[in-house]
Amino acid sequence: MLSKYGRQLAAEPLARLVDLLHRWGVTPNGLTYFGFILTVGTALVLAGGYFRLGAILLLFAALFDMLDGSLARLTHQSSTFGAFLDSTLDRYSESVTFLALAYYYSTRLQTRTELVLIFVILVGSLMVSYTRARAEALKVECKAGILQRPERVVLLILGLFTGWMLPILWILAIFTNFTALQRIYEVYWRTNQPQAPVANHVANSKVVKPNDNWPVQG
Repeated sequence: MLSKYGRQLAAEPLARLVDLLHRWGVTPNGLTYFGFILTVGTALVLAGGYFRLGAILLLFAALFDMLDGSLARLTHQSSTFGAFLDSTLDRYSESVTFLALAYYYSTRLQTRTELVLIFVILVGSLMVSYTRARAEALKVECKAGILQRPERVVLLILGLFTGWMLPILWILAIFTNFTALQRIYEVYWRTNQPQAPVANHVANSKVVKPNDNWPVQG
């Protein structure tokens, strides 16, 4: 949802920022690499327990994640490798962020619930990505899902900034895996639709038989 409506709301300011980056000679892949490096730095901050600072840095990292694709389209530098690189580093970024949180909670007492939820979130987020990638490899459209990556990032930033981490982790754990199940069902539904019958022109064509009244040519 946010991936659709959020981009529409931010379209104009993002377009100005993308144009500025283009003038500075920034490349789309350069933005992708920088966003990933910023996420790794954010993970170190989160591992140290500085959640509010981590939330701010994560917000900036998410901004770079939105800009690289827009810059590629503006400068006509869209490429297969660029799309592959962006998706791959997205998976690494999400994984390193939650692993940093897992490290932080592992150093605290009575945080077993948080650790289990983080593990469940990681499995769910990877399955959300895998189900779409596998479906598209089979040439099946698979974009459904209530909690895609933009929504997960927004919820995580909210939890980090407000301190409501436990309820946010519960929401992420449940609905991330629910999103993966949504995509499994979507692929099942799309691949089990009845095919339109192919008209058998030979069987259905009218066979014209000679009539007794036809003149016989000899």
